[in-house]
Amino acid sequence: MDAGNGMAGHTAPAVFERLPQDRIELVPMYFELDGTFPNHEANPIDPENLRDLQARVVAEGADIGLAFDGDADRCFLVDEQGAAVSPSALTGLIARRELAKEPGGTVIHNLITSRAVPELVTALGGVPVRTRVGHSFIKATMAETNAIFGGEHSGHFYFRDFWRADSGMLAALHALSALGETDLPLSALVADYAPYPVSGEINSTVADQQAVTREIEAVYTGLDGVELDHLDGLSVSHPDWTFNVRPSNTEPLLRLNAEAADEAGMAALRDEVLALVRS
Repeated sequence: MDAGNGMAGHTAPAVFERLPQDRIELVPMYFELDGTFPNHEANPIDPENLRDLQARVVAEGADIGLAFDGDADRCFLVDEQGAAVSPSALTGLIARRELAKEPGGTVIHNLITSRAVPELVTALGGVPVRTRVGHSFIKATMAETNAIFGGEHSGHFYFRDFWRADSGMLAALHALSALGETDLPLSALVADYAPYPVSGEINSTVADQQAVTREIEAVYTGLDGVELDHLDGLSVSHPDWTFNVRPSNTEPLLRLNAEAADEAGMAALRDEVLALVRS
């Protein structure tokens, strides 16, 4: 576990000492509370900040790696091979477990979460509800729908029975519990929850974000099988692919997230949209 010199270094020992000691061995990294963050930024959504954990998982022969942000409300996973696990895959895994406890429940997902999440929730008899990006939108929608769980691709996971708040530790415990219930390695366990290749979030500096967004919309409007919506920025969906472009609220950036049925399709879609964004 990489606490990133943040609050998980304080909270994790209190939680893990209550787990069966004959079933789990915790190898701590950067548990010392230090607001200067001397080892790396406490932001696991940046792949660079997972490097130490990925190397340590492989070196220790660990079954799973857990990475937390500074205030420990976000959790990211690393599998036994040292590969980062998509937060959308963890959203799907937790959704399955929560729906097993409350069949037919509502699950929230934001619009840059993989389409695999609503597909899974629907297949399990649950009700998926799509929201804008951001915890304020997730929490409000959870209250309106009495959703049992909500997940964001940024690594935030929200639980109705935890005051609808996000908790990285509860997400981590779900992952550990699921792993403890199977003989499969983590990479195999999460594979079914991430069937579609994704681009990850790609930021481009754009002076006039609205003008560029309108130009992209004009290109895709009216194409066969394409649907558009403006819930948050511009989302463009096709049976074989989907992408979203949305402006940053604080910087002159346009953020792209793309997904497709296969790696080649995702790469082609990503490059096509980026060319429009950056032209």
